[in-house]
Amino acid sequence: MMRLIACFVAFSLLTMSSASAVETRFMQGLGDTRYQRIDSEIIGRPYHIFVMLPDGYDESPEQYFPTIYVLDGGALFPLLTAYYRYLNFGQEIPDAIIVGISYGSDNFEDGNFRSTDYTARSPDRAHWGGAKKFQSFLSDELFPLIEQTYRSRADRRVIFGQSIGGQFVLYTALTKPGLFWGHVASNPALHRNLRFFLQMHGKSEKVGDQSKLFVGSGSMDDPRFRVPALEWIQYWSNNDEKPWQLKTMHLDGHTHMSAPPASFRHGMSWLFSETRHSDDRYRKSSLSPAASSPGPRRTLGLR
Repeated sequence: MMRLIACFVAFSLLTMSSASAVETRFMQGLGDTRYQRIDSEIIGRPYHIFVMLPDGYDESPEQYFPTIYVLDGGALFPLLTAYYRYLNFGQEIPDAIIVGISYGSDNFEDGNFRSTDYTARSPDRAHWGGAKKFQSFLSDELFPLIEQTYRSRADRRVIFGQSIGGQFVLYTALTKPGLFWGHVASNPALHRNLRFFLQMHGKSEKVGDQSKLFVGSGSMDDPRFRVPALEWIQYWSNNDEKPWQLKTMHLDGHTHMSAPPASFRHGMSWLFSETRHSDDRYRKSSLSPAASSPGPRRTLGLR
C-alpha cells in the first residue's frame, strides 16, 4: 500500500512539474511571436524583446509592414497583441509587426527601470530622467535590430505607452517628432514634471503633417494623472506650432488601468485611417487578406 501511495505522489509531482511550463504555440492569440534578448551598451542593462509577425508574413516576402513598439511589453504585449489580432481580423487596422519591450519583472529590485527609462527629469524623483538615453537605445540599438531582422518599415514606426509609458510617448514626440511616424499615449502620467511637456524641445526636427500623435485620457482616471493630462491636452490643442497632427479623446468610463485597449484601438484606427486607403502595401495586406496570403484565412471559430 505504501509503495502504491509513493508511486502516486511521484506521478503527481511529475505531472505538476511538467505542467509548470507554458507552451505559447498553443496560445494562438499571440500569433507568430519571436523572442530575443538585447544587452544594451547605451543603457548598460538587458531588455527582453518580443516580436509578433502578422499572418501571411512568410508568404509575402516582398511586403514590408508598419511596426508598433509597445512599452511595458511584459504586461502590455500579450494583452495588445491578442487584441490587435481581433481588430486586424475585423479589418479595423492593417497588418503590422508588434514589438514588445519588456523588463521581465514588475519590480525595481528585479530590473524594472521604467521610472527611469520613460521619464523626463523631475525635482521630486532623483531616479527620473532617463528618457534621452532610452530614446537613444531605441534609435541606435533596437531599430537596427528589428529593421535588419524583419521586414519592418522605418517610415511607419508607431509607439504605444501607458501611464509613465505615455509620458515617454509625449517625450519622444516633443524632442524627436520624426523618430516615430505614429504616437499613442494612453493616460500619460505628467504629475511630477508637467512643465517640461508644455514646451517644444525638438524644433529643428519639425516634420509637419508626417507625424501623428493620439492622446487618450480616461474619464475616471486618478485626478493626480487626469488633471495634468487635461492641461497638456488644452495647451497643445490650442497651439498652432505643433510638429504633428494631434488627436485627443476622452475615454468615457475608463480608469487609469482599464484604458490601454481603448487607447490602442482608437489610436491605431485614427493613425491608419488614411494610409489604409492610400497605400497599396496596406491595401494589399489589410483590405484584401486573401490576396496577400495564399494560405487559409483565420476564421476565429466562425465557420
